[in-house]
Formats: sequence, C-alpha cells, structure tokens
Amino acid sequence: MNRENSTYTIIYASVMVIIVAIGLAFTHQVLNERQITNANVDKMQQILRSLRIDATTAEAENIYRDLVKNAYLITPEGTKVEGSEGIEATDPAFSASDSELPVFEADVDGSKKYIIPMHGAGLWGPIWGYLSVESDGSTIYGSEFGHASETPGLGAEIVYSPFRNQFNEKELIKDGEFKSIAVVKPGQSVSQRDYVDGISGGTITSKGVDAMLINSVGKYKNFLLELNAGQ
Repeated sequence: MNRENSTYTIIYASVMVIIVAIGLAFTHQVLNERQITNANVDKMQQILRSLRIDATTAEAENIYRDLVKNAYLITPEGTKVEGSEGIEATDPAFSASDSELPVFEADVDGSKKYIIPMHGAGLWGPIWGYLSVESDGSTIYGSEFGHASETPGLGAEIVYSPFRNQFNEKELIKDGEFKSIAVVKPGQSVSQRDYVDGISGGTITSKGVDAMLINSVGKYKNFLLELNAGQ
C-alpha cells in the first residue's frame, strides 16, 4: 500500500486507536480490583482515625473488623432501615442519601461509639469526614476530616490532629436540643453551643466545616436525640 496515500493514513490511525483503547481497557481491568481494595482500606483508616486510632494500610482492615461491630442505614426519623443491618460498610450502596443515612457501630474498650459520615464543600472542592459519638448521642469521642483540594498550610490543616482533637468531648446536644458544634475564628466564641477554633487563614474552609457539621450531622439529629433521651 502506498504510504503517501490518505487511505493508508486513515487505516494506520484507526489501528493505533484500537490498539491503545484495548491496552487502556486491559490496564483498567487489571488495576480495578486493586483500586477498589485501596479505596476500601482508605475508608477504614478514616473511620479508625475518627476513633482516635492511626492504622497502617497493612493493619487497617484487621483492626477495623475487630472494632466496628455493625453498620446499617437509618431514616431521617432515626429508625433503622429494614434489612440494612449488618451490611458491609464498604459496599458502594452504603452511602448517604436524603432517605437513608449510614451509621457505624464500634466497640472501643467496652464502650459503644456511633460513627457518622459527613460531606460538605470547602474553598476549592469537596470536604468530608467522620464523627464518632459516645452512646449518649451527644459527646464527641473523635473526628476525622478530609479534603480534595484545600490550600496547603491553610484550609488543608483540617486533616491534622491540632484541629481534629479540639472536637473531643464537645457536646452536640444542649438542654435536649441538637446544636451541633460551631467552628469560629480563633479567639472568638459563640453562646449556647460548644465551639472550636477554625483554621487561621482558612476562613472559607472553616466555614465549610461548620456548615458540614450542621447540615450532615443535623440529618442524624432524631437518631442522636433518641440516644440522648435514653440515657
């Protein structure tokens, strides 16, 4: 075939596109299972950090399986969704929606903790986290925060312990009413709510965390209030 002919060029380009497409599809298929496994282990590590446990990638799954005793979905009214109890927390279907909210139950040194996932928006993209709550439905045991693209040294500081540890022992419920936790500018305060200092220079990210605590955790208020009333 004449290589100077346009037909040759079209055929050559088409063959190369097919070969590259097959190669990419094969690579994706080979790596897909590993990617899913890595994502699941990362989720377990985040949940464990909300329980004040830093686990390596190698040990995370064993520790998670030992501590997290149950996972299920609840309605905004606070009742369990029938048939959801015992569901694998790493199942893609196990994610928050307007009508079904995931809850994890863990046992830490003989004390039950409830872990609640959170989702919100920061300055440059999504933020998320997990809040572990004592069996009274109000006292925060630990927290974990993550982000997609917040500014290093500023908003990205939400992932580190100096910020996260401020939430320990704070109360979500005051006088029988869900209040959440306020995130305020350092040095400021707020009345009738527990609060923590936001990130200096990371005002918008801090406001995003504040809104996430109100909106995401607020979806669980009936569940938490019911736990609190049972104490």
